Amino acid sequence: MELRPVNIVHPIVDGKEVIVDREDEILTPEALEFLKKLHENFSGRRAELLRDRHDRRQQLVNGRLPQFLVETKDIREDDSWKVAPLGPGLEDRRVEMTGPTDRKMTINALNSGAAAWMADFEDANTPHWENVIGGQVNLKDAIAGTITFDSLEGKHYELKSSDIKELPTLLVRPRGWHLVEKHIKAGNENMVGALVDFGLYFFHNAKTLIEKGRGPYFYLPKMESHREARLWADVFTYAEEYVGIPHGTIRATCLIETIMAAFEMEEFLYELRDYSAGLNAGRWDYIFSIIKKFRDSGAKYVLPDRADVGMTAPMMRAYTELLVKTCHKRGASAIGGMSAFIPSRDAAENAEIEKKVRGDKAREAGDGFDGSWCAHPGMVPYIRDEFDKVLGTNPNQISKQRPEVDVKAEDLLNVAATPGKITEGGVRTNISVSLRYLEAWLGGNGAVGIFGLMEDAATAEISRAQIWQWVHNKSKLDDGREVTREFVEALLKEESDKFAAELSGDEARLARLKRATELFGEISLSDTFPTFLTLQVYANDVA
Repeated sequence: MELRPVNIVHPIVDGKEVIVDREDEILTPEALEFLKKLHENFSGRRAELLRDRHDRRQQLVNGRLPQFLVETKDIREDDSWKVAPLGPGLEDRRVEMTGPTDRKMTINALNSGAAAWMADFEDANTPHWENVIGGQVNLKDAIAGTITFDSLEGKHYELKSSDIKELPTLLVRPRGWHLVEKHIKAGNENMVGALVDFGLYFFHNAKTLIEKGRGPYFYLPKMESHREARLWADVFTYAEEYVGIPHGTIRATCLIETIMAAFEMEEFLYELRDYSAGLNAGRWDYIFSIIKKFRDSGAKYVLPDRADVGMTAPMMRAYTELLVKTCHKRGASAIGGMSAFIPSRDAAENAEIEKKVRGDKAREAGDGFDGSWCAHPGMVPYIRDEFDKVLGTNPNQISKQRPEVDVKAEDLLNVAATPGKITEGGVRTNISVSLRYLEAWLGGNGAVGIFGLMEDAATAEISRAQIWQWVHNKSKLDDGREVTREFVEALLKEESDKFAAELSGDEARLARLKRATELFGEISLSDTFPTFLTLQVYANDVA
């Protein structure tokens, strides 16, 4: 097949073309040639897999619940296979920072003292052109050890060391398979966002990372089947051959953050066995996925207030226990979920935050997880300390097998056993979080501190999806009132007015809030359910 030309379509803002500083270093002819070959070779399969998602969702609508796959039973019952050995720098992952790839965050994360940093082009980012390309510039500079940043307040930021072996191990999360990059086209087709993020980072940095002894390493988000993992494995093999590095150099950790993926954990590891660095319990997207997939399946799949859906709920316990057992059985790392807390200026509140974070991470370490996530450097010491208590001087606890864990399909689907209530406060919080997050997202910020938590696209998805589910299932509050469209609209106006008062005088943000309020109605109160809020907002509201 003749390869189609690559076209860069720069966004137009206020009548001017947006050109990112140093983008010519990233969008080189050679890098674009690599992107178009990735697109030609893999975009068709990606489209087929997205259609498969739709078909599987229709099966749920028709009453066919997920099960462990009969056709892959031999893989699960074959005890002889293991994943590849841990890559250099991935032996000890007891605390991992996550965050967007802006310049200040990149430096702070690499100076945080964490064992690893997941540089995020996905949920903690927004796909504004400045972020897509600017993030690549920042990571390239970080790997070179030359990255610096000077704030408008005059503060200077630089790395503690130019040697990446003395810094947290870098893992990059590209966008999920569902997202496109509309500013880079193959002919008239939008390129696949995941392949753009992966391709640019890999092309520019793979050989340098190998020379420096750390990578290239990735996190893979939002997959729903092992065939999607197989596609990534084939992308990796092609990419390694293309740039001339040994097969199996890449390592990737899969986020198990969809309910469908929970039934295929061993299959994910098997498909990526030459590349696998483990699995991660992506708790927030996992909750969103349960709501999304079973949104119209009746009251037994309706969850209480977001704050009540904890990791000790039976369905969440089953999911995390199975993940640890699966990973360790196959020689892979099991990485725990996100601690979204951020520090407070109030000492008493900080003490309560520390107590909650320590309790959550002590449970994970005790269950056998080899590490866990946080979104703020201030949480790193608490998490490290809790894992130190269990791991001691051992880099991980992969040797801790969990043969006693026996999770059935019905355990993963036991949504009804989740304790908690639906309250007016919960409805208000979901609305307010959604409005504040959408306003920030429209401005190019995908990781936002709201009410003491670091919110990203995953937590915003839970908030708007719960509203949709509650309204369409005629759910009742704890005081007996029904969550109706009219009830939500009244609270939406109240919460929008509150936020507007806080933004008084900031015309740009007030304009974004107006649009955020409209968007909330579109994604939470419409008859149809948008599969991802980012798809709709990116298509219609990003230049």
